Amino acid sequence: MLLSRKPNHADRGGGVEQDNVAVQAAAGIPAPSRQSLRGLDWFIFFLADVQTGFGPFIAVYLTTQKWTQVEIGLVLSIGGIVALIGQMPGGAIIDAAKSERLVAALAIAAIGACALAYAAMPIFPVVVTAATLHAMASCVLGPAIAAISLGLVGPLAIGERLGRNARFASLGNGVAAAVMGTAGYLLSSRSVFLVTFLLAIPTLIALSRIRENEVDIRRCHGEMPPEAADRGDPNIWHLIRQRPLIVFALSVLLLQLANAAMMPLMASAVTARSSQWATVLVAFCIVVPQAIVALVSPTVGRKAQAWGRRPLLLIGFGALAIRGLLFATVRDPYLLVLVQVFDGITAAVFAVMIPLIVADVAFGSGHFNLAQGIVGTAMGIGASLSTVLGGYVSDKFGNATAFIGLSGVAAAGLLLILFVMPETRRTGLVGAKELAG
Repeated sequence: MLLSRKPNHADRGGGVEQDNVAVQAAAGIPAPSRQSLRGLDWFIFFLADVQTGFGPFIAVYLTTQKWTQVEIGLVLSIGGIVALIGQMPGGAIIDAAKSERLVAALAIAAIGACALAYAAMPIFPVVVTAATLHAMASCVLGPAIAAISLGLVGPLAIGERLGRNARFASLGNGVAAAVMGTAGYLLSSRSVFLVTFLLAIPTLIALSRIRENEVDIRRCHGEMPPEAADRGDPNIWHLIRQRPLIVFALSVLLLQLANAAMMPLMASAVTARSSQWATVLVAFCIVVPQAIVALVSPTVGRKAQAWGRRPLLLIGFGALAIRGLLFATVRDPYLLVLVQVFDGITAAVFAVMIPLIVADVAFGSGHFNLAQGIVGTAMGIGASLSTVLGGYVSDKFGNATAFIGLSGVAAAGLLLILFVMPETRRTGLVGAKELAG
């Protein structure tokens, strides 16, 4: 049967990680080797490096190649649309895969080829093809990381593992931004994509360090073994109709609707108030949340098992609502950097909670990664609407009103979690032996 949702003695204090390991060991679930765990750490670190090269550097590079803003916007829009449409197919591909490592390796190779194409031939057909291929590969990589993590450590230890994943991703983003920014400044904007291509090599090496035989394919997909007494319902429609999944997808839509527009609006406000220092201030506003994520994500993973999921979700939405209100009222550009601490709290919570709650809800269905795609689609819709609505309200009524409105959306998400979202945490040894296969 499924793991019990009733709290046990492990919930009453420290030692949660040790208790989870002991529970899974008692159930016959082998612990992954240090080599595989460290391989996953460095895979995520270098993958974050690779993905950073496709951020704002694309617009800078194409501008230096005499592209018009319309052409740049079209390329970025095509990539965004493909990324949105590809969330659920990407998850379904991972659920159908016999080796998540192989799928991830092919996706990384494709992204490396895209970076090389940007650098070698920045002409419209090549760039559009590269942007499309990169978006498709990214739709596969997100579910693949979560699936490999779940396959390695199992459902009781996945919370802390996801926290560790978020830490290494944050560190990778920070290091890559510094390296690529320096390369772009000292060499050329083209060099950013050459660095991205080269970084695909250590990414693949790190992936190869994860031992294939330690990644349980059933756990990767959220399946129960054939001999399990209760294998769950593998019907896709049963999964889609589950209340926790529907409520959670709606909550992350509200999260992105409130969050995505805040940083661009804040950057515009900083530029208007202190144009001389705007670039430096915005850079610090990006670095501060990354540092917070790197520091607290593992703690979030541990507390998710000790406290449950809902308290942390409430903290994440509460921090987002407070951030919006502070952006609306704080006038000193330098204090806005401190406000970004709340962004780091929200980012740390949801970097862990999104795949963790999806794993809870999809447990036993065999469609864990498809469920990730459903939630990812909701996130993409929220982010797309946020920038449009936030910009419209800002133009019509001013930045302060826009920030207050975004804060209100975050408050709506908090209320949704508080009154509608059920607790999804699974604890205890009940049925754990069935996970060992």
